[in-house]
Amino acid sequence: MELSQKLAKYIISTKYEDLPEEVISFTKLCILDYFGSVFAGSSEPPIKMIDELIREMGGEPQATLMTGGKSSVINAAFVNGSASHIVELDDIHKASIIHAATVVIPAALAISEWKKLSGRDLIVAVVAGYEVCYRIGEAVTPSHYYYWHNTATCGTFGSATASAKLLGLNEEEIIHTLGNAGTQAAGLWEFIEDGAMTKQLHPGKAAMNGVISALLAKKGFTGARKILEGDRGFLNAMSNEYDIKKITNKLGKQFKITENSYKIHASCRHTHHAMDLMIDYKNETSINPKEIKRITVKTYQVAIDITNNDEPTTEYASKFSLQYCTALALLNGQGGLDQFNNVTLWDADIRALMKLVDVEMDQKIDRLYPDRWGAEVEIHLKSGETIVKKTDFPKGDPENPVTPNDLLVKFKKLATKLPENEREEFADKVMALDVLENVQELMRATKATD
Repeated sequence: MELSQKLAKYIISTKYEDLPEEVISFTKLCILDYFGSVFAGSSEPPIKMIDELIREMGGEPQATLMTGGKSSVINAAFVNGSASHIVELDDIHKASIIHAATVVIPAALAISEWKKLSGRDLIVAVVAGYEVCYRIGEAVTPSHYYYWHNTATCGTFGSATASAKLLGLNEEEIIHTLGNAGTQAAGLWEFIEDGAMTKQLHPGKAAMNGVISALLAKKGFTGARKILEGDRGFLNAMSNEYDIKKITNKLGKQFKITENSYKIHASCRHTHHAMDLMIDYKNETSINPKEIKRITVKTYQVAIDITNNDEPTTEYASKFSLQYCTALALLNGQGGLDQFNNVTLWDADIRALMKLVDVEMDQKIDRLYPDRWGAEVEIHLKSGETIVKKTDFPKGDPENPVTPNDLLVKFKKLATKLPENEREEFADKVMALDVLENVQELMRATKATD
């Protein structure tokens, strides 16, 4: 049986009634976490440019834009997907290296609002979307990740899955949906070399392309049946080595969404292990930066490939600099959204300490990646003392979890577009999605159409 057919059968068979209560609760937290990021990112300059473009192009007022007003379902997925990724606080899955919320949830919300579907419909679509994209991401990781941004590529299958589920597509239509989604999967890491805005296209287009794929399939538009395993399909074209078994192993018997990790620091996840250790060290002892001779951060190779930047010159580049994030966390003791700005970027003390940070690949840590995103930090003092701190799991991983209250606090800090007294009310609506009859009610509560 073709892989797409197996996935189609899974998508059709997944029912809300079969979801364990803990999966439902966890999924609602994922959706709440998404809203925090999209509220915070919707007014960023690159998002304003995308928003301006889609308004110039026009669109039926079918679904809410978090930038204000309504547009077509396709445009809403595009804008809201882009906006939810830019502040670097969106969720992530270790094994697949995918920020699923930014691609699955905006697509699912747009269709659910347009079709007046229920909160339960939304929840089950999100669960299925996360499941499919995580499995495909795991199959191609880590070789795929060197050139390709997994959120953009593998994530397209997730948004397509959620869209197909909400549109009630049959098995053949879902196969075509996946075929057309896979051929649109794109997103190269080259943007990181100069901090280009391209990164925001990745989740937006992945969300949008998944919706397009499902809507076309519903009209009878066909896609490649073997888009994953075919000789010229996704797996062979976009990875040097892959494990095809990971796509279907225990499919339908587990819920990978509960493997999700949440971000506390507003930077690339590959910087979080060192930031956690620096913050712990600052909280444990009084620090005089002048006593530090050198800091060595040992980690896995992928973290170095993505975040080895000892001279960031923009606020966004600083979020992808392991040297900068290490220094920032040690001096300021935090790494939230308010910590990344042009003031901290050029802070003389941070810049001076950053020059003392060396990064290197550690073979043992590297072998454990991506199951563990670990780091060992050595703080060498001028006195001759060396402090060593280690972690296998950044804060927010299932093995080092945050609490639902932590996520509520995070949401309130990010959702400043809502009046303060309405933020908890909105969070309550999200956490009661299982009794919400119409997702339009939730989207009205965003006040984005006011």
